[in-house]
Amino acid sequence: MIDQNLLPLFLAVAEEDNFRAAADRLGVTRSAVSQGIRRLEDGLGAALVVRTTRAVRLTEAGERLHEAISRPYADIQAALEAVNGSDAPRGHLRIAVTSIAEHVLSGPFIAAFATAFPNVTIDVTVTDEEFDIVGAGFDAGVRLGEVIEQDMVAVPITGDQREAVVASPAYLAAHGTPEHPSDLVRHHCIGWRPAPQVAPYRWEFEKDGVPFDVAVEPQITTNDLWFMLRSALAGAGITFATEETFRPFIKSGQLISLLERYLPPFPGFYLYFPQRRNMAPKLRALIDHARSFR
Repeated sequence: MIDQNLLPLFLAVAEEDNFRAAADRLGVTRSAVSQGIRRLEDGLGAALVVRTTRAVRLTEAGERLHEAISRPYADIQAALEAVNGSDAPRGHLRIAVTSIAEHVLSGPFIAAFATAFPNVTIDVTVTDEEFDIVGAGFDAGVRLGEVIEQDMVAVPITGDQREAVVASPAYLAAHGTPEHPSDLVRHHCIGWRPAPQVAPYRWEFEKDGVPFDVAVEPQITTNDLWFMLRSALAGAGITFATEETFRPFIKSGQLISLLERYLPPFPGFYLYFPQRRNMAPKLRALIDHARSFR
């Protein structure tokens, strides 16, 4: 017989990837979490997690269980919050945000939301991995509109964006200024990739309405946007990201914008979330805040 009261405990472990963090989230001891998982595994007759001294990884059976119960449980939680004596937003809000969403990560967006809704605790995970936010236990995500899954509801939180190619004045004085994107292959470039096993991002351009990309071979590659920015400011080479990221440094003259005529605007960032019949007040508040903050 499976004790269904253990399922919220399993969800906390799956979402936190750590027994101690799950225990803190649920307000119980680490021992209670460990024993509860063991009881659930015994009831199912299958191992759900692989434990190490530092983290927890779901087994294949654990992944299947997490996927099966995460969406229904989220709907139940939303319904309970909606009828919990008040429609006032409260509870824990988890958001997955791409590292290039400067509008969200710059500070004021989240700070204003936290001030307006003091009974909501906010957990922002900055990640460029593509995954099912529902299965991973997130309430919402922020990404460029072109990469959001079709079954999600998407609300625009910025206007159009554009990419920018930039370098410091010192670098350009030493190495010259590229006149065409194809010239970039002869320059020191600072590239980005989301993970070590993934090839560096190809730099995308457009001429006369026809898109093309340039496979630069970066001398420096990183998965950290701010390391990329700091390297460019230090004169290490030419780099590429959204114009929003570089705007203050272009304005101050610390970086020079290059190849602008090959970089047209494109649809910007969206807050996205699953369609639910019973939307939690905390998520509704975030959506309304996003719309008003544009």
